[in-house]
Amino acid sequence: MHSWVWGVLGAYTALLWVVAPRATSHRGFLWARSPDGTPPSTTLLTASVVVSWIFAKSITNAANLGERAGLVGGLSYAAWYLSIPIAGLLIFRIRRAGHEGLIPFLTDRFGPASAVLFSLAILVRLFNEVWSNTAVVASYFAPATSGLHIAAALAFTGGVLLYTLKGGLRASIFTDRLQVVLAAVLLVTVLAWVLPRDGGARLLTTGRWTLSGGLDLLLVALLQTTSYPFHDPVLTDRAFVIEPRRMLKAYVVAGVLGGAAIVLYSLLGVHVKLAGLAGPGDAPVRLVQALGAGAVAVVSLLMMNSAGACLDSAFSAIARHVSVDLAGEGGLHPSGFRGLLAPLRGWGRRDGGLRLARWSMVTFALLGNLPLLWRADILKATTISGTMVLGLAPAFLLWRWHRRAPSAFVLSFLTGLTVGILAVAGLWPSTWKLGNGSSGALLAQNAFGLLACFAVYGLGLALETARAPSAHRTAAFFAAGFTESRP
Repeated sequence: MHSWVWGVLGAYTALLWVVAPRATSHRGFLWARSPDGTPPSTTLLTASVVVSWIFAKSITNAANLGERAGLVGGLSYAAWYLSIPIAGLLIFRIRRAGHEGLIPFLTDRFGPASAVLFSLAILVRLFNEVWSNTAVVASYFAPATSGLHIAAALAFTGGVLLYTLKGGLRASIFTDRLQVVLAAVLLVTVLAWVLPRDGGARLLTTGRWTLSGGLDLLLVALLQTTSYPFHDPVLTDRAFVIEPRRMLKAYVVAGVLGGAAIVLYSLLGVHVKLAGLAGPGDAPVRLVQALGAGAVAVVSLLMMNSAGACLDSAFSAIARHVSVDLAGEGGLHPSGFRGLLAPLRGWGRRDGGLRLARWSMVTFALLGNLPLLWRADILKATTISGTMVLGLAPAFLLWRWHRRAPSAFVLSFLTGLTVGILAVAGLWPSTWKLGNGSSGALLAQNAFGLLACFAVYGLGLALETARAPSAHRTAAFFAAGFTESRP
């Protein structure tokens, strides 16, 4: 690749450092409040959700799937973006019930052990967010086998970390305004190079609408939409920073815009296929190599911008998780939540968790790049982690219908985790597939796994009701959801 991409990286990170606001209080750093206490606008939140969920790995995965399965591949990946409005709606219900965070919600409705399991899932997700995005950016500097690849990933990580340390969640959301505009301009520029070469009709008629043609992955995405978004604090943290109705509006619009953008990005891969640009590596890398130096500059900046928006969100999310969810902001959480880990509470008491948040960012930035040493698969960072958290679906869908039920959450969560581990370890039976497509086994894992999660969730509810000494109490257990939610 061209050596001047280092200049692009330097200019990009310097620009964001200049425009990122500084947060001097824990309310600004962890809750995105301005100095006068004002939350972000609905428009800004919409832009933030869109750009922070169009990861660099998402662009790469969409293009790769477009090359593999045509437009069907792009639509399959875009189906995950239904998670955004679904998460918005379900969190709207949670907030209407008086909960101002997912960890406080789970602690109240399912007990501390359930909240700890959920916290571990969040940490794994954020860990994946770091390396999977820096790996994509580094691929435009050098091959994955090169030491320069690692150096580029670390340099990019450091640049994003600096401006996120400056302003936390407020800096992350504020800079998303610039990043979403830049993303739109760069996408239009790249499509202007590609679309005239193939024609819109030819691009849109590629692919086969069969399980083997890519529909199996689309069904996987649909099965994960009620569980997948909840293990991603990059998405869910933003649902608690503005008034619930404005939040829901922002999430619906963001889901539509995000899904449409992913379909457009997949057309880059469709073009690669139609142009006969087959070869090793990801489709976008091969595309820019064919288009020349100008395309390298535009697409590398596009990937940096997308990865930067996601990476600063991941850093602000880990800071918020440690300082807000685990330490309870040192006793300053607005809802009175005390945090999951009492020892951390003392560390945050002096400044509301501000210093703890910043050290959490630095630590995660270093640990999060370790998988680059063994060249992990970025697509698996999405699909496998989504399978592991299937057990979240019953809890977030059914919590209003019963009283506190720790057993139900734990059994459901561990069932989904077991299915995901079987998949990762290669222990899922090879004959357990749905269809003959490349994602047939993944579809079976998600379909059967989700059914199993609902079944054991019901078993957990049965165990909880069995502890009730009378039929009257059992009936009250299941009627509770109607009376405990707040208007």
